[in-house]
Amino acid sequence: MSAIKSIWKPVIALGALLVLHPVFAAESLAPPLINPLADSASVEFGTGKKVQMLRVSAQKNWERTWFESNGTHLSGYWDANLAQWRGTAFQDQSGRHQNITVLGLTPVLRFERSDKKGWYGEGGIGVTLLSKLYDNAGNRLSTRFQFADHIGAGYVFDNKWELGAKIQHYSNGGYKRPNSGVNWLLVKATYHY
Repeated sequence: MSAIKSIWKPVIALGALLVLHPVFAAESLAPPLINPLADSASVEFGTGKKVQMLRVSAQKNWERTWFESNGTHLSGYWDANLAQWRGTAFQDQSGRHQNITVLGLTPVLRFERSDKKGWYGEGGIGVTLLSKLYDNAGNRLSTRFQFADHIGAGYVFDNKWELGAKIQHYSNGGYKRPNSGVNWLLVKATYHY
């Protein structure tokens, strides 16, 4: 039952993103000079060493391209996210749980086709704030502030849905010890407005 309770915050946030879709993205409701706050919304599930994550996020494209060639380019977007981590070996004791809420903002570079469909590759380094210090399965983070970097790949379908996977690492960059880091394998589904 506590596992179900731990995912309600991100699920409610995703629901709010979808319900508020017209506020964020409906250009017909916005004055012509105002850009929507988000272009897409995602839900992600990740797993690491005795820890799981559920994350919801909203993205805003930079509307800039670089290195355009042969129908491809480099572009990017901002990713604002809210996640819930659930560790199953708090203080290295199997069966003890630790729940942490994580707020993050990441600039992401993406290599993609010019029509923004099909295969893509991406990478980003952002900042996050944890609700408490992470201490699970022998991994400890000594600060609530963490950097979050990732590399990933995926596919954008014609129906505006995107499926992707990424490898992500959280760490404070070594400015305070202990800093064993937390590694994740994540899958995501994104809808582009």
